[in-house]
Amino acid sequence: MLGMHFAVASPKGYEMSNDISKKAKKLARQTDVSVMETNDPQKAVKKADIVYTDTWISMGDEKEKEERIKVFSRYQVTDKLMKLAKKDAIFMHDLPAYRGNEVTKEVIDGHQSVVFQQAENRLHAQKALLVYLLNVWKSE
Repeated sequence: MLGMHFAVASPKGYEMSNDISKKAKKLARQTDVSVMETNDPQKAVKKADIVYTDTWISMGDEKEKEERIKVFSRYQVTDKLMKLAKKDAIFMHDLPAYRGNEVTKEVIDGHQSVVFQQAENRLHAQKALLVYLLNVWKSE
């Protein structure tokens, strides 16, 4: 929908759901872009403009913590992985991040990281949503 190529790497068993994958690929064909799914993080990051990761252990997944750390360890975003992306690529994460798990401190605190600008942008969107909701509530 946004006119950009999308590549995602995940361990076997943690891939996108078939329903989401089919919908994304259909939209990609309509907008002349691509959706690539792989189990190889190096392949997904190659020549990327943006490298984006998320926490390996979300709320509700705490019981699987040790297993997830084992399974996802080769998907950690490191300086070495970032070097496969474009030279001016940026690193994004929706926070909270767990340095040493999904990303190294060198990457998240490095010059390519925009995680705090990303968080600030979300803050403004959330404030706008609150203003909208308060106005809707007030008019009822």
